[in-house]
Formats: sequence, structure tokens, C-alpha cells
Amino acid sequence: MAAPASPEEHTAAVVFNPIKVNLKTLRAAVKAAETSAGWSRTLWYETSVEDPGGGMTALAISAGAEVVMAAGGDGTVRAVAEALRGSGVALALLPFGTGNLLARNLSLALDNLAHSVTTAFTGKNRPIDLGIVEAERADGSRETHAFLVMAGLGLDAQMIANTNPLLKARVGWLAYAGAIIRALKDHNSVRVRYSVDGGPVRSASVNTILVGNCGVLTANLVLLPEAVIDDGIFDIVAFRPNGFVGWVQIWNKIVWENGVLRRSSVGRRIIKLSPDVRALAYLKGTEFTLRLDHPEDFELDGDPFGEAIALKAKVDHLALLVKVPQGS
Repeated sequence: MAAPASPEEHTAAVVFNPIKVNLKTLRAAVKAAETSAGWSRTLWYETSVEDPGGGMTALAISAGAEVVMAAGGDGTVRAVAEALRGSGVALALLPFGTGNLLARNLSLALDNLAHSVTTAFTGKNRPIDLGIVEAERADGSRETHAFLVMAGLGLDAQMIANTNPLLKARVGWLAYAGAIIRALKDHNSVRVRYSVDGGPVRSASVNTILVGNCGVLTANLVLLPEAVIDDGIFDIVAFRPNGFVGWVQIWNKIVWENGVLRRSSVGRRIIKLSPDVRALAYLKGTEFTLRLDHPEDFELDGDPFGEAIALKAKVDHLALLVKVPQGS
């Protein structure tokens, strides 16, 4: 008589940033959820300055993990997601960072560790898009990276590059205040030549360009109100303020119109009747290329990536699986 088949084993992994997490608390939460779900012992991988998560995630995939929990800030999540691209292995979010931008855009819990860990073991897989950026450096070398939320160039990237990481770890988004002031003192107009979906090349002087896979920022600021994380399309915005009045227009658009009026049918009708804001220009496309007169800082999901002379961003449609609660 044949022996009964053993139940199928399932294995999860945790890629964690030791600076961000309380490891004792995290291990206890994972152990409880793992036991409740009947999964095998979870694999653990610690990130480092040299490897923010990509190499550790590759090891987890090779070891047979079906889901990889990213425990840390947006940088850890981005590195893990980049390594999971197209693998069929799901990403689970354990938010510990300052922004937690992907979790916000997916309306996931930000401050309930037990719920987040349970979702990793019992949730369903949701496919989402990834943004892929090819950056050309001043020396002609090229690098390719993924992003989940936004890629930015101009004042946005300068602000991030000028922020002290130790101060950010201590006071969060308040650390950007000094960087904003320093960046605004400089001449921030960037001359770019750009093309959308292989169309004609155009020129513009901008303060900031953001290419978005989704549109919600910290404090629930809605920068790109029409962005959808799984539609295969980028939403792109260029800031081009003309002095203080232009910045007031941008702030009014983001905070008042996108954050308040769009929440009601009456508010949306008011927006339709309002004149366009010249300080903001919106575009959509699946591929966006730009070239600069001289190297500029750029950022991906809030982390600085140095300077580039040209960037090419494209959508990798539904290339990543993310764990979300059942019934969501």
C-alpha cells in the first residue's frame, strides 16, 4: 500500500534592513503567521550597504521562496522588486520606512505589522507594472534599474541628493526642508529634449520632471491623479513655475484640486471648468526618453542614483506580483 503523500510545503523569505526594523518583534510576528498558515520555516536575509536587497532576493528565489517579504524603507522594497521582476515570486510589503510609497498606493496597512505579515502568508497575488529606467552616464556607460512609484529629475532629485540620510532616519520627511531651501537657491531650470512613445523630439525648460507608475505621495498628496498601477501606462508631469505665483498654482493643484475636489462629483465638475495651470504639464505614454545638455541628478522611488546625461523609461506591464489581503 502506497504511503500517503506529504502535504505540499510552502516557504517564505524575509529580506530586511537591519537599520529600519526591530528584528526581535519582526521574527516573532513572522513565526506566528508562519505557524498559523502551516508553512515551512521562513528564510532570513539581511541587507547591507553593498547589497540593499537585490542579491539577497536572488538567493531567496534560488532557495525556493514563494513570497519575499521586504522589511524596510522604499529603497529596500525597490531593490527586492527589481530582483523579483518577472520571476513569478510575489513581493510582500512590511512597511518600516519614512515614505512607504508603494504600500500607500496599494492602500495597504502602514502601521499593523501582524496584518502585513499575515497578508504575506495568506493574501492573494496582485500583478502590477514596473517602471524600467536605462540611465546613460556622462562617460557613456549605461545602467538599468526598476522603480515602483516614480522616477524624477530636476529639483525633486536635487532635494533628495542634498538630504542628509542620518537626519532623514531621525526626523523623517522634515529632513527635506533644508534640502529644498538649498535647492531653491540654485538655478533650477533644466533644459531637456524629450520624446513620448517614439514621437517627435521636443524641447522644454523645466524645474522637475516626474515619471509615475502611480500617483500618491507621503501625507496622501496626489501628484498624478489619473495614474493607475496596472494599466501599462506612465503618467508624466513637468513642473515649470514662473516664480512664486507658479509654485502657489502647483501647490493649489496638488493639495486642493487633486487632494480635495477630486473626491466628490461636484468637485470634479469644478475641476473641469477650471483653467489649466501653466505651471504644470501632464503627459501619458508607455515609453519616455529625455536627453540633457549636461548631467543632472535623478532619483528612483525617493533614492538618489547619481547623475545622468540621458534617461529612457519604459513600462514593464504586470511584471511584478504583490501580496494584498484576500477580498481587497
